[in-house]
Amino acid sequence: MSAPPPTTRRGRRFGWPQRVFSQVLLMQLAIATGVTVLATGLFLAPLSAQLDDQAMRRALAIAQSTAAEPHLTESLLTTAPSPTGPVQSAAERVRRATGAEYVVVMDRRGVRWSHPDADEIGRVVSTDPSDALAGRNVMEIDSGTLGRSARGKVPLRDEAQHIVGAVSVGIAYDSVRARLLAAIPGLFAYAGGALAVGALAAYLISRRLQRQTHDLAFSDISALLTEREAMLHSIREGVVALDRTGRIRLLNDEAQRLLGLGPDAAGRPLDTVLGAGRTADVLAGRVLGDDLLTVQGTRVLLANRMPTDDGGAVATLRDRTELEHLGRELDSTRGLIDALRAQDHEHANRMHTLLGLLELDMHEDAMEYVTEIVGVQRSTAEQVTEKVHDPLLAALLVGKAAVAAERGVALRMAPGTLLPDRLVDPRGLVTVVGNLVDNALDASAGADGALVEVGLRAEGRTVVLRVRDSGPGVPAGQRESIFTEGWSTKEIPAHGKRGLGLALVRRLAERQGGGVTVDGAADGGAEFTVVLPEALAAPELTEPETTESETAGTWASGTGPDMTESNTGIAGEAQ
Repeated sequence: MSAPPPTTRRGRRFGWPQRVFSQVLLMQLAIATGVTVLATGLFLAPLSAQLDDQAMRRALAIAQSTAAEPHLTESLLTTAPSPTGPVQSAAERVRRATGAEYVVVMDRRGVRWSHPDADEIGRVVSTDPSDALAGRNVMEIDSGTLGRSARGKVPLRDEAQHIVGAVSVGIAYDSVRARLLAAIPGLFAYAGGALAVGALAAYLISRRLQRQTHDLAFSDISALLTEREAMLHSIREGVVALDRTGRIRLLNDEAQRLLGLGPDAAGRPLDTVLGAGRTADVLAGRVLGDDLLTVQGTRVLLANRMPTDDGGAVATLRDRTELEHLGRELDSTRGLIDALRAQDHEHANRMHTLLGLLELDMHEDAMEYVTEIVGVQRSTAEQVTEKVHDPLLAALLVGKAAVAAERGVALRMAPGTLLPDRLVDPRGLVTVVGNLVDNALDASAGADGALVEVGLRAEGRTVVLRVRDSGPGVPAGQRESIFTEGWSTKEIPAHGKRGLGLALVRRLAERQGGGVTVDGAADGGAEFTVVLPEALAAPELTEPETTESETAGTWASGTGPDMTESNTGIAGEAQ
């Protein structure tokens, strides 16, 4: 059996780290190190020049002090240059006392009268003394017989202030360099301490960044941002992100569509963009709960809000407009089914009655019975179509009258009702009338003498709608809250939500510049009044316009002959 092939171990590849924490830490350490090195270099450069200047000024001061000696000039003028002469003795005394490298006294010819090396006494100096002999102070760094030194030269004057020579003092340059080198360790210690503090701060900041970024790599963050943008703008739910101050941080395409906003809404306060209302209250968290209903424009929205760790929040919006319409249609269909079931029983009873009359050969009575039944149904339709000329609205009222009859409620048109066929938005008025009539039927049904009265009239281009019922009415303290989305006292239907009917009525009225109010009827019950300006198209010149005086009638007074009994139920309750 052959031996297995040898395995090769690949060396670990070192490269630029991928984690945000590591990259930020390395960058901060590199920056801190670079700044420390730069600061140290910038400090050392002027330090060397400063030490040179201090040495030259010290040499100049020693030279000036030596030249001020009162007997030095006299000794220079009265004695010869000698290693044992008074000038040499005075210069050496000053040199030893000050620590200078040399103190040289020269005459006007540049001949030395003093020098640390006695053999140099009597010789001409190695550097040009002309500036000092000309009366100028000199500071320089130069090389001479004793090597490189920081020098100071001053003129030497007699009592008459005549220049008789010069004094040159030198300080060894090695001592200046030694001071510079001695300062470097301390400077490096300070720089190292600053670098350590900077490295620690960089580490702490990087650790905080690591926790905030969940130790992700930059590539992961970029991918997450790309995926988030794609996801937010592709999902069919509206997403609104808010910061802790209530400003909009993010708004996806669906949220813009549902709220009727543009991309410029991002970065602006929520209350400024949406204005006062339930939608702004729900998104801002001023109304708490799950699956909160709100109406924005003509849309019914379901909102949920989740706070975030930074004090902001993320709200999601779902469009329930079509679902609510289907739910209301389902409720209406169930009501119609119940009405048809009752009507089927009534029809069977009528057929049995008619069969009995025919079997008893009471043909004339049978004819009168059939005529009476057909006449009642026909009169109801004729009463509606004579006063309401719009076909959609008339059909709605005829259907509601049939449903009301099956529920034991009398639905009638108020005196003075007259609405021409010039509606700008027939479907909108159908929604308003349908909601109010349904609520009135719910409030009045189940009691003797139950009655719902509908009045429609035109005042110029304004439509005024009044719906009265014989129910118990709306308490004064609830006459404003009943128009709030989600408010209801009815049992929750199969589609799961109520409290939208009256909110939609108010929203449709406000869209046309009008409004809706509720008051108590004179004989009990509730009376809803809806004013819709500009609801009618401009009349043609050949058509006489109905005036308010012609259609006011008796219904404007808010009373009726049959509105006398109070019944159980909650009037004006939202669907």
